[in-house]
Amino acid sequence: MATGRGETRTSTVENTKMSNGQPRNYTNGHKNGHTNGYKNGTNGKTNGKSEKGGRWQDDFEEYFEETPYHIAILTYLGYALMVFIGHVRDFLRYYGIEQDKSCTESNQEDYVPLYQNWESFYTRNVYRRIRDCWNIPIASCAGSHIDVQERVTHDHGWNFEMTGKTLKVMNFGSYNYLGFAENKELCGRDVQRVTEKYGVGTCASRQELGYLDIHRELDSLVADFLGTEAAITVPMGFATNSMNMPALVSKGCLILSDELNHASLILGSRLTGALIRVYKHNDMKDLEHKLRDAVCEGQPRTHRPWKKILIVVEGVYSMEGSLARLPEIVSLKKKYKAYLYLDEAHSVGAMGPHGRGVVDHFGLDPHDVDIMMGTFTKSFGACGGYIAGSKRLIRHLRANSHSAIYSCSMSPPVTQQIISTMSCIMGRTNPQEGRRRIQQLKWNTRYFRKGLHERGFIIYGNKDSPVVPLLIYMPSKIALFSRECVLM
Repeated sequence: MATGRGETRTSTVENTKMSNGQPRNYTNGHKNGHTNGYKNGTNGKTNGKSEKGGRWQDDFEEYFEETPYHIAILTYLGYALMVFIGHVRDFLRYYGIEQDKSCTESNQEDYVPLYQNWESFYTRNVYRRIRDCWNIPIASCAGSHIDVQERVTHDHGWNFEMTGKTLKVMNFGSYNYLGFAENKELCGRDVQRVTEKYGVGTCASRQELGYLDIHRELDSLVADFLGTEAAITVPMGFATNSMNMPALVSKGCLILSDELNHASLILGSRLTGALIRVYKHNDMKDLEHKLRDAVCEGQPRTHRPWKKILIVVEGVYSMEGSLARLPEIVSLKKKYKAYLYLDEAHSVGAMGPHGRGVVDHFGLDPHDVDIMMGTFTKSFGACGGYIAGSKRLIRHLRANSHSAIYSCSMSPPVTQQIISTMSCIMGRTNPQEGRRRIQQLKWNTRYFRKGLHERGFIIYGNKDSPVVPLLIYMPSKIALFSRECVLM
């Protein structure tokens, strides 16, 4: 998804053997000899395997291999060639030599164009060439294999026709980490029973007539699962961040945000009206420097103390597969009396021996995190999200959160799906099944990463992260990878 950011982070060198039994030396399984990881050039901090000792540092390994020059050059040349050919074809279409099949915006005097020229150019000349790999209608649940509806094109991607057939393909893009989204008997009967009792929608907000007893049960269960005093649930994962953060901080507050934070966190931070300062990803020296300056200097111009200082991080970063260095962040938060907002969208259910996220993974006290946020759209096979913390925090959100006032509450069948899956993970129903799935996911993650490393692929992220970003680079290989996933 992203190329190397000009940084080189060091990690350990492994000795492996080739298939013929001969020993082979390369860094973390890579045959090209490049260092698999990176080190921040500004401060020399290692974000691979730490050598300082300590229990969690010894097992903390992340890989961000810098892009090989020949791969970067070939990738840029590939896109440059397609852009050049696109300009030639636009020239031919302009003079009627080639038929123009694109939907172009008519020139209206005194009107600002609705679309940007580059976006339209890229869509019709680059994206269209591999359009068959995207926006394919899916005809099954999100398992390890999915059925998709077959489409054919007779004009090189301008238009598609449905054949009525389905294709079985491998699924590499789902966040169904524990397999609970599949239509198995584990949760299906409970969901069906709740649907027959409550229907499929509440048609009211949480503060009006949309708060049911099943929602109260879910709120209590989430708090018990995470080990917090209370919790509030929201019907949309993205809105859990964007609609609740404005109720927590405002003008006169400072937000310290990791540079790789999710779009929902960025939008939520902007809506607060607070001042936002971005620190380098997982760079504790940069974070401490900004914390120290904030405490010593205060607000700009007036130098008054900040009302609040909020550190915003993700547990597992969804595009890079990296883990937050949470023990160090908690230590800094305590040292400078700041608040910590932790987004566990990709880690809750998938990380830690009990599936409680990165807090559980590092063995930390949940009370050390002021605001714990997560979503039910990944490990729980449902939708929506939660915020957990102290009772005072949750009472404030129930009264002031936009998601509690202006949106319908969570659908009852979805609520029951979350209750069933969370109860399974906690061992209250189907003992050992939830723990077995968590351990299987951990084994699968390490096995998959190890196999890709040994084959020389460039992947990012932490060795225990369920998000495994595989960098393909070449536009032609992107299409080839997608088409090769078709099984029948």
